[in-house]
Amino acid sequence: MDENKACWEKMPGDSLQRWRWQAAAAPQAHVAEAAVGSAQTRFARVDVVVPCYNYAHLLRECVESVLSQVGVDVRVLILDDASPDDTHAVGTDLSYRDKRVIYRRHKVNLGHIATYNEGIDWAEGDLFLLLSADDYLLPGALGRSAQLMLDQPNVGFTFGNAIIAKPDGTTQRFDPAGTSSVKDFRVYSGAEFIRLSGATNIVPTPTAVTRTELQKYVGGYRRELPHAGDMEMWFRLASHANVGFINRDHAVYRRHETNMSLKYCVDDILPDLRQRKKAIELLFQHATSGIRDDETLRRFLAKELGREAIGQASAAFNKFDIAAAAVIQRFASEVYPEGRNSLPWIKLALKQAVGPRWWNVLNSTYRRSVE
Repeated sequence: MDENKACWEKMPGDSLQRWRWQAAAAPQAHVAEAAVGSAQTRFARVDVVVPCYNYAHLLRECVESVLSQVGVDVRVLILDDASPDDTHAVGTDLSYRDKRVIYRRHKVNLGHIATYNEGIDWAEGDLFLLLSADDYLLPGALGRSAQLMLDQPNVGFTFGNAIIAKPDGTTQRFDPAGTSSVKDFRVYSGAEFIRLSGATNIVPTPTAVTRTELQKYVGGYRRELPHAGDMEMWFRLASHANVGFINRDHAVYRRHETNMSLKYCVDDILPDLRQRKKAIELLFQHATSGIRDDETLRRFLAKELGREAIGQASAAFNKFDIAAAAVIQRFASEVYPEGRNSLPWIKLALKQAVGPRWWNVLNSTYRRSVE
């Protein structure tokens, strides 16, 4: 193999073909060279797509957090999805001030899935990141991801920890893999990552750096999964390559009031659960044979989704949304029939037997008795 060549190579013995990254000593598809005396340093190129809708006031901080990354050669594409605020002015100014920044504006709003896929089509560097305009990177994030993927040629994407910034000004650290089990980093097989995830998305999206060629090979985000698109994408990538986790804070993710609603509504909860069910089904339809034929993993994911649905049904009941509780409970039964024998199901059945108001009285009385 030519030492200057880097490509995805099919591995024999699999009808759908698992792909393996064949990398040279440094990423070669796109590199920046910086002369230091007589030596040269090569940097992986990371193409970062920043979808933006109505976040003009946060866009500059986001883009500058990318441009300040060291140890990588970055390009930024701002995709303004027809924002009615000052995004055009901010995006134009950023592109004028730094040639690494490109600004595009949609004439009409296309939605996040189409915008994400436009960004994937544009990317051509070694690595790729989708970074929402209301989030931003922390120092060293891209360099650490690039180094891990250089050192671990079979890793298809990496992710790290994130800091969640809440509307009230407080922050919370999101550690998706658990610091007690991981020192600096860990590489998971695809099946290990999927089992770690369960039936949910554990990857903080602003930390997820993928190999561009693998991203293009597996394709873009699915329009039919606006709620579970990230989860399905990570599963899809993991079915073709290993996954690297770096136990460092890589990004700040802003949580807004709009995604913190405490209202339980069947129209909000069920689409998310159903789309996660669809994401799991798609995984076992299209994954390589090692995962596609893993019935133990299939049953595990069904159990995880069913147990969460039972919990959501119970929470809806606690908020007196009896109709939503019943519909979500039926979904749980369909996904995980064995769940009818579980303690959470039995507890929910007891709540339903006494009714929401009496249950609230009994629960309040019990809490006071143990305080």
